[in-house]
Amino acid sequence: MTTATPAAGSRDLPHPVREDIRLEAVLHALSDPMRLQIVRELAAERTELTCSQFVLPVTKSTSTHHFRVLREAGVIRQCYRGTAKMNGLRRDDLDDLFPGLLDALLAAAARQATRLGG
Repeated sequence: MTTATPAAGSRDLPHPVREDIRLEAVLHALSDPMRLQIVRELAAERTELTCSQFVLPVTKSTSTHHFRVLREAGVIRQCYRGTAKMNGLRRDDLDDLFPGLLDALLAAAARQATRLGG
């Protein structure tokens, strides 16, 4: 997998280039309820959010792990703005590579949340 590598000493985080995003990695990343919740919130907000804006019932280190899995799968893009780590959904990349997949998954997750009362 080719990864865009950050410059030495940079606070940029590595992300897969669009052509290297794999369906298996995306589906794996979205198979976890916490990661799916993160993606649902990013999709609903339609803007970048800081890690601290997410209220997840897990430790900070576990949250960091979930964000890393999403980033390395190509689902989100992370960058530093000052001391804040910003998170944005890579909707354009995902829609280009897998047309309709993200919308179908988000709709299914919303139906499930309604059905389960969440």
